[in-house]
Amino acid sequence: MSTEPETTEDAEPGTPGAAGSAPAEGAGDSAAEETEESAAGRSAGDSAAETAADSAAGRSSEEAAGQGAAAEGEGARLSEAEAELLAQRAERERIEQRKAEKKAPIEAGAKLSGRAADLLAAVRAVESGEKPVATVFEEPAPAPRRSAPEPVRRPQPVAAESAAAPAAPAPEAVQGVRRVLGEGGAPETLAPQAAAVLGEGADELLRADPWQLLRVAGVRPEQADGFARALLGAECAPDDARRGRAVTVWLLEQAALAGHTALEMPALLTALAQRGVPEPESAVQDSIAEGEALVFQDALEETGAPAPAADPDDPEGAEPERPVRVLVGLERYALAEESLADGLARLVNSAPKQDGSAEEWERLAAAAAGSTAELIRAAAGHGLVLHTGGEASLAEPATLLHAARSLGLRAWAVTHGPVGRDRFAALLRRTGQESGAEVPAATVAGLLSGAEGPGRDADGALDLDLLVVLDAPQLDVETAALLTESLPDGARLVLAGDPAVLWSVGPGRVFADLLAARICPQVASRLPDPGPLGELVSGIGVGELNQVEAPGKEVVIVPVRDPGEAVHRTVQLVVDSVPRAIGVPAEETQVITPGHGGAVGTRALNAALKERLNPGPGRFGGFDPGDRIVHSPAPGRAVPGRVVKADAEGLHLSCAGGPVVVPKERVEQTVRHGWAMTAHQAVGSRWPAVVVVLPGDAAQALSRPWVYTAFGRADRHLSVVHGVEQALPRAVAEVPAKPRTTRLPVLLAPQVGA
Repeated sequence: MSTEPETTEDAEPGTPGAAGSAPAEGAGDSAAEETEESAAGRSAGDSAAETAADSAAGRSSEEAAGQGAAAEGEGARLSEAEAELLAQRAERERIEQRKAEKKAPIEAGAKLSGRAADLLAAVRAVESGEKPVATVFEEPAPAPRRSAPEPVRRPQPVAAESAAAPAAPAPEAVQGVRRVLGEGGAPETLAPQAAAVLGEGADELLRADPWQLLRVAGVRPEQADGFARALLGAECAPDDARRGRAVTVWLLEQAALAGHTALEMPALLTALAQRGVPEPESAVQDSIAEGEALVFQDALEETGAPAPAADPDDPEGAEPERPVRVLVGLERYALAEESLADGLARLVNSAPKQDGSAEEWERLAAAAAGSTAELIRAAAGHGLVLHTGGEASLAEPATLLHAARSLGLRAWAVTHGPVGRDRFAALLRRTGQESGAEVPAATVAGLLSGAEGPGRDADGALDLDLLVVLDAPQLDVETAALLTESLPDGARLVLAGDPAVLWSVGPGRVFADLLAARICPQVASRLPDPGPLGELVSGIGVGELNQVEAPGKEVVIVPVRDPGEAVHRTVQLVVDSVPRAIGVPAEETQVITPGHGGAVGTRALNAALKERLNPGPGRFGGFDPGDRIVHSPAPGRAVPGRVVKADAEGLHLSCAGGPVVVPKERVEQTVRHGWAMTAHQAVGSRWPAVVVVLPGDAAQALSRPWVYTAFGRADRHLSVVHGVEQALPRAVAEVPAKPRTTRLPVLLAPQVGA
């Protein structure tokens, strides 16, 4: 049994979800990143659950982040990641309490039959007391939604100085779990993680239900089955209800790692059958009855076809059935998506705070031009605005921010990561729109944790009037829900970003869903990215891989025949060719490749680049002072930096200009070498020169969003180490983003504009 998450990063590029791969080098990168990149070549008709089941099981990073992030600062101060996680936990508790107060009965929205009816019956059995319900299961489905959301009590701010870090499991608890694992033939190294995940009495829980081992990151159903056979002997059977429930929850967790907030019932049942569950319907019903999953019924959109005729044999003349889709999901994402819908509806349906006359806003818009003026006018009169565009379009939110602050509004901008924050702050200074010591730019994580930004008011709301979220496609449902619920009444929210880049690592596709829903003004920037690089990337965004003129060697194609040559040419470009021909030093050149594993993955490339650029014994957990690294303090976050030193406290890093200390036990999970990274790690950052490596076996990993994201990270120069031949133009033309199953559009429809 593997003791580490089995992820596609360990497979050769182009072989998503390969079984028997080597243990992960670190679990700091979300498995969803590997899933989307490696599975991009699959057809959209593939089962979402199957994709999730074959994807990475990298939950260890999230669970480890919940136990304790890297200690940043001095003394007992919590890290930014810890404060962020605590803030999210407090917000989820508030959402759950709010939902528990809803007393309205469940409305199915349609007459059901077959499996859907069975599931609804299971839910009603819970309500009537015929079956037990877990404490986390307050109600089986969302209550009818209000057209005008009521004001809610804001979450109180979480002070980094006073909040307590999550407690580690007691040594005796770990020892008890270690004994059970040994009896079942499982690696005893899983004991600390299992004790932390399963909580008090973890050893007895594992004895009573060995399949609970699936809740530990990296454990797969076949491994849990072996553990159960060793403990239960003849009592172990494929049709055991405990196994069915555990595999159901595991598949939903894998789906979340692949970006889905829920799974359609047929996809889930198919995946359960593929995992050897004899009666998938019973397994799902049991999971719902035990409160381990929630069921939803969403009416399908009208397609323009004639409505079904009434049944002439029905004496009561009942209305004909409306088609619905039945979805199953985990409570955590269901609550987040509902909270997000509430917060967005509140912004759309309420008038923004009057912080300046219409004449003053119009004067500022008239002083601008084109789409910049449109953005200012839209923000003046609406609580929610969407803005789309590439790198050059950042000038427009910068102008809006300056205009709002000139009217006395408390306006801030936030980005996905610190590199993007620093670039936007430099843009504000360069254009003369901000010259003070404090530039109104922060990261999303820093804003929510209170480590950056304006802080919160006495009611716990963010102390601002206008929030511009850059890199909006990177918002997952939980982060987006926390942001919207934290905005005060009357505030304006502008979501800005490039819709063609890779979606968020976490579940959901918030920005894409909002663009499709058309519930608020949308402003498309008319500022094109300049030069040959801008022309190349713009063409990729519409599905065309154009040959561009590059008189200054802005774009260079380097053909290779095999993995060994790809590694050799990549190192040659970074160390010699790009510095000599382009004038960009090696420390400002970034390598991007489709995956972590394989002959030309990040591990192999980082090893080769370290040997040339910073050779050393790697005596600090594989790292030496001066190594370029990527630090992942929380799932979905990747912060470039360098190793400074190591001592008894841990590994000392310099990330985005700030010191970070990673405890020794967290290094393997959260720190990787960073000369080469994946496209998902690179989202939100740009470098003067980028070398994109496309080995021959990476063809299946390529998609239009991946190529667009990777090529778009270059400011001045792009080298493409090209070994995929016609797979590259085919991916750009024919392989769009892999679909994700979400409920946000359905949840928004009855609320907005009512």
